[in-house]
Amino acid sequence: MRTALRQPTALFAVVVVTVVVVVAIAAPLIAPYAPEAKDFTAPLSGPTAAHPLGTDDLGGDLLSQLIHAARTALLVAVGSVVVAMLIGVPLGLVLGYRGGWYDRIGSRGLDIADALPGLMIGFVVIAILGQGMAVLILAIGLVFCMNFARLTRAITLTERNKGYVESARVSGLNAPRILFSQVLPNLAGPLVVQAAVFLGSAIKVEAALSFLGLGLGDEQPSWGGMLGFATQHTADHPEMALAPGIAICVTVLAFSLLGDTINDTLSGSRMRRTKILGRVLLDGDGARSGSADAALPPASAGTDDGPVGPDTGSVEDSAGEPVLAVRHADIVADRPDGGVVRLVHDASLTVRRGEILGLLGESGSGKSMLAKAILGLLPAGVRLAGGAITLNGTELTDRSPAQLAALRGTGMGVVFQNPQANLSPVHTVGRQLTDVVRAHDATISKEAARSRAADLLDLVGVDDPERRLDQYPYQFSGGMAQRVAIAVALVGEPDLLILDEATSALDVTTQAQVLDLVLDLRDRLGMAVVNITHDLGVAAETCDRVTVLLRGEVVETGDVHTVFDHPRHEYTARLIAAHPGVDDDAPGLGTHDQRKVEHA
Repeated sequence: MRTALRQPTALFAVVVVTVVVVVAIAAPLIAPYAPEAKDFTAPLSGPTAAHPLGTDDLGGDLLSQLIHAARTALLVAVGSVVVAMLIGVPLGLVLGYRGGWYDRIGSRGLDIADALPGLMIGFVVIAILGQGMAVLILAIGLVFCMNFARLTRAITLTERNKGYVESARVSGLNAPRILFSQVLPNLAGPLVVQAAVFLGSAIKVEAALSFLGLGLGDEQPSWGGMLGFATQHTADHPEMALAPGIAICVTVLAFSLLGDTINDTLSGSRMRRTKILGRVLLDGDGARSGSADAALPPASAGTDDGPVGPDTGSVEDSAGEPVLAVRHADIVADRPDGGVVRLVHDASLTVRRGEILGLLGESGSGKSMLAKAILGLLPAGVRLAGGAITLNGTELTDRSPAQLAALRGTGMGVVFQNPQANLSPVHTVGRQLTDVVRAHDATISKEAARSRAADLLDLVGVDDPERRLDQYPYQFSGGMAQRVAIAVALVGEPDLLILDEATSALDVTTQAQVLDLVLDLRDRLGMAVVNITHDLGVAAETCDRVTVLLRGEVVETGDVHTVFDHPRHEYTARLIAAHPGVDDDAPGLGTHDQRKVEHA
């Protein structure tokens, strides 16, 4: 309404649409006659006191028909848009989300269907099924469904690569739940705008079909039917075409402007929300969050087990069955000419329960690609060409996508780099947590799921969890949002937690608080943790062992103190020497206490 008051065109659209809706609803009360009533004493009377717009050839009051035709127009428009969305939106979601051959074949089908003239589709449907309100709604819905499918597909292609979708996948949500509870709400804005515009277009198509005598029967008042009747009497009563013609033009124009108004309103809301978020953070929301972080008990940085393996990266035979074991993994990307590009070669590592393993290396060294292979989330065109990956002794490489999906969230959890991007912006934090809780336990009630969500927020140190369940991610600071992301990853109580640059987007103070939280959770829950990081100080403080990758190959694996104090590979020594605050002449970091001082 604020947008409408600021813009005359928006105000015009809101007023006209409101008037049409009110007239349609109250048609039996405000129309002077019933639409089927006939005054046989006054056929084609022209405008009179009893009939302000005149009568038809049987004495039917044209004003009453005009008023009741508003109800017909809205019923057909709303019904056809609903049908179009029910057909087009799921189709676009599936094509955009699945991609590959599904998308190629489906998109060609959409192109062919969209190339057909809309009115011709309506002619065919009506010719086969006959006339009637339901048939007309179906016919117009089929005309517009391809437009909704194309719009939905285009946006889904972008949304599927966003962090919140990948977070939903690794949290254990299945594809239908991701599509309809995560992706679809994020498409609501464009779909509402498209629907508002198509409401006007549907009125126009209905009027055209009725004008040609192919829409509704004579017993159902319609603006298009009235316009068609008026053309038969333009010589003696030219004024008969004015009222239905103006009604069609003004209503279609109003719905088009309403679509623009909704679009402007949504864009303005996003801009205002960004400004508000900026003010909140500048006014010290981070400090308030920090107070909750400071209340957490200090956590141990892990145990010192000494050297674990040689610098060749061979798998260590440590005591106890490893939670995760990667043995001689080869990851390649297929080239169009039939060749392959090697991304990771002969990589091996293990992680035991209660242990934190750091994956180190420069950008492009294969750290995240190796993590995606463990999660079964390699991108299209990339595959595991050799080796084995086991989780708690269970081989993962021969598992189907459905079986891997079942392990995500329960056997494996992951926290990504940017918490705001990895949480759905249109859902409350409570909704996102309870969705994952109910995905892992279909028998749990909504109330119990909400209670579990509050417990998880309390576990990760979010203050006043009951209240914050009803807040949106943009109302959380970076550190608090990352705590929510960690809570989502912990819903299924995974045995393995992967941190993929989980703290690199945070400031130093918040980073330290989140790392303390991870250490505390590791000690309390006994999880195995893989920490992918560029920050050697983070690795020194949090990891028990580290694995160093160079161009997709493991060059060194060992106890963090041993590797940092006495690196055995030249690349590791250069990596350590390049770290800020380290003596350029020394290949290592010095003593463990010195590392702590430098990191602080």
